[in-house]
Amino acid sequence: MTPNARRKAFMALLSGGGCVRPASVVDPLSMRAAEDIGYEVAMLAGSVASLAVLGAPDLAVLTLSELAEQVRRVCRNSAIPLLVDGDHGYGNALSARRTVEELEGAGAAAVTIEDTELPAASSGPGRLLPIQVAGAKVRAAVDARQDLDFTVVGRTNAALTVDRDDLLARQAAFEDAGCQAIFIAGLKTLEDLDALAKGRRTPLILASAIKGVDDAELAARGVRIQLQGHQPSFDAWMATYRRLYQQRHGDFPAETDPRVLTKQLSGHGHYVRWTEDYLDGSAPPTDTGSQT
Repeated sequence: MTPNARRKAFMALLSGGGCVRPASVVDPLSMRAAEDIGYEVAMLAGSVASLAVLGAPDLAVLTLSELAEQVRRVCRNSAIPLLVDGDHGYGNALSARRTVEELEGAGAAAVTIEDTELPAASSGPGRLLPIQVAGAKVRAAVDARQDLDFTVVGRTNAALTVDRDDLLARQAAFEDAGCQAIFIAGLKTLEDLDALAKGRRTPLILASAIKGVDDAELAARGVRIQLQGHQPSFDAWMATYRRLYQQRHGDFPAETDPRVLTKQLSGHGHYVRWTEDYLDGSAPPTDTGSQT
C-alpha cells in the first residue's frame, strides 16, 4: 500500500462513524504484528520512540531526524496508517513545518503537534504555549503538507492543567488553523467531552479512556480514535530482560513492573538529577578559576 493510500485510510477512519483503538508500535516487527492481528491504525508515541532509539526517557532529547528515520523503518512495509507523536514540532512554527516535511516523506499518515512548551524549562509541570502561538504552529504544519491527504492533528494538554474554557478555546484555535482532528490528553469527565463534542468541527482523538464511557458513547460524540497506552513496548523490553537474565544466571529475576524496569534501564534517575542541576538552577556554579 502506498503512503497516500494509507493516508486516505486514516482519513476514512476519521470520517467514519465508529471509534477504534490503535496499536502502539515502535519498530517494523511490532508494526507487522499489528497488521497481522488486524488493527486498522497504529501509533508511534514520542515516549517509546525515545526509549527505542536512544534508551532515554521522554524528555525531549530525541531529535526530529531520529524520529523520522524510525518512522521510515516502521512504515517501510506497512499496509496500515501510522499516527506519529510529533511532540511540539521540534521547535517553533518553522520547525513544525519541517516536522511535517520530514514525517510526510518518511511515510507517516498523520502527526500530532502539541501546545506544551518543550523542552521543559524546569522539572515542574509543563507549561502550555499561549493559544495564538500554539495555533500558529498548527497552521504552519497544515500549510507545509505536500500531500493534502496527510493529516495534521492539533494536540492539547489543556485538560491536564487549565479549565474547560481554555480547553475549548484551544480546540477552536486549532480548528481555525486548519487541522483535521483534535487530540486531547488527560480528559477525565464525560462533561468535558460533551463540551468538546458540542462545538466541534473536526473529529476527536483521546489519549486515554474516560471511566464508564464505552466506545458507542465515544463515537456518538465524535471520538474516532482512543489510545490504549503503550504497554506492549514495556512488556517486550521486560521479556528481553528476563530471558537475558535467565541465560546468564540460570533462573529468572524477581517479578517487577515493566515500567519500573524501563525507568531503571533508561537511566531515568540520572535525567531527574540532570534536570534539577541544569534546568532548575539548583546546582552550585562550577569554579573555573579567574579569567583574563
